[in-house]
Amino acid sequence: MSGDWIDEEGFRANVGIILANADGKLMLGGRVGKKGWQFPQGGMLIGEEPEQAMFRELEEEVGLAREDVEVLDVTRDWLRYRLPERFVRRNSRPLCIGQKQRWFMLRLTSSTDRLRFDLGEAPEFDRVRWVDFWRPVNEVIYFKRRVYARALHELGPSVYPDGLPPRPRWWPKRWRAVFDKDIAATTDKMNGKER
Repeated sequence: MSGDWIDEEGFRANVGIILANADGKLMLGGRVGKKGWQFPQGGMLIGEEPEQAMFRELEEEVGLAREDVEVLDVTRDWLRYRLPERFVRRNSRPLCIGQKQRWFMLRLTSSTDRLRFDLGEAPEFDRVRWVDFWRPVNEVIYFKRRVYARALHELGPSVYPDGLPPRPRWWPKRWRAVFDKDIAATTDKMNGKER
């Protein structure tokens, strides 16, 4: 974790990238040698601005450069998640207990032929697929679901200005309740109210 920016609370500064195509489908990357799928993301280096980190990670993880995308929006604040206890590396210093992320919504403006996975030191992905708007919430590892739902809710209007696609009917009731609570708290915070 050398060079990573970990704050005094133990959250590692990170950027998340949501890439939409012209049809409003979102790109998910398949983790190398694993079944898992997620959006590109990566840690910010000390002194690095979020947008710099986003373009660096975009190139390292999926081979795209600044001229391949259009930046549509970015989250107003950090979105945080805690790592489950079993994922916390107790021997690393400073101790990292989770991530705080700035999320970017991008539109792909070049061909998908530009995607590649061999530009970083250790490839993160070995495949991609384009999915419906809310599908990534189901595909990502469980402890990132709330952050994905919040990022999609906040940034989605830049892709769907006439209204977000309806949330899937197959989402469990408990997911809906938690996501609604998170979104309401975020909306209140943006409007200067505290819950």
